[in-house]
Amino acid sequence: MSWFKNIFKKEEKETLDKGLEKSNQGFFEKMTKAVVGKSKVDDEVLDDLEEILIASDVGASTTIKIIQRIEERIARDKYVNTSELDRILREEISGLLLENPQANTGNIDTTKKPYVIMVVGVNGVGKTTTIGKLAHQFKTDGKKVVLGAGDTFRAAAVDQLTIWSERAGVTIVKQEMGSDPASVAFDTVQSAVAQNADVVIIDTAGRLHNKINLMNELSKIKRVMQKVIPDAPHEILLVLDGSTGQNAFEQAKQFTAATEVNALAVTKLDGTAKGGVVIGISDQFQIPVKYIGVGEKMQDLQLFNGTEFVDSFFKKR
Repeated sequence: MSWFKNIFKKEEKETLDKGLEKSNQGFFEKMTKAVVGKSKVDDEVLDDLEEILIASDVGASTTIKIIQRIEERIARDKYVNTSELDRILREEISGLLLENPQANTGNIDTTKKPYVIMVVGVNGVGKTTTIGKLAHQFKTDGKKVVLGAGDTFRAAAVDQLTIWSERAGVTIVKQEMGSDPASVAFDTVQSAVAQNADVVIIDTAGRLHNKINLMNELSKIKRVMQKVIPDAPHEILLVLDGSTGQNAFEQAKQFTAATEVNALAVTKLDGTAKGGVVIGISDQFQIPVKYIGVGEKMQDLQLFNGTEFVDSFFKKR
């Protein structure tokens, strides 16, 4: 089966390369202009690089860290040729990502059964689609999955999740529009335990009027789930739209303040040149980026691998 795994890994990497194409092109076009006619990496080149990283939505704080690491490298090596800058940048960003908390290489902790994932994020970031793709992937992996339609304030959310459940061939628990989301969560985990399910994925409301409302709602959902499964949820997955750049940082701030997010999914990276946001978010929030969305297909939601991401981001085309 190793040949099959190798083919799958190769296809996955090609999808990642293609998904980050816009980010890659935008970055290298600016980089080429910054070093044209220069042989060594000097202060001017570093100033230009700083601007390029910020424009790629890496974020100011993370950019400063990267520049400092390159400055230390130059001081150590005495002379760095501009032709080496791509390689050094790749190495330093990979090093920075590896210092940040890493998601487990497997999707879930199989010692927890059912493994409960509570999905949070604002409307429009690809939350429902992410849940659908995860359900499909878990089901393909031979796991029994139950979905909970906890975004009861938006009829479209329940309808969309129902369509995804049918597409993925998994069970969905839902109630009437406007029902208490905590009640849906309770029914979902109870149903999952009764069915001996492996994974529970619960959607939550994408818009509540303020942080206090959000915090109260999410806390209530957690409390009722814990009546059935004392350590639920095992994962609170925040979905962010990578194409919104700095707005994704702002959303991450709000949700991490409102609840204990312990995993991130960054979607829609294939349609944007803002792929650098993944590097910044991973560094700034010290929460593992677990999934990235790099295309429309079911398998285009990938487990995040920092080294492979940087390789694709800086790949010479």
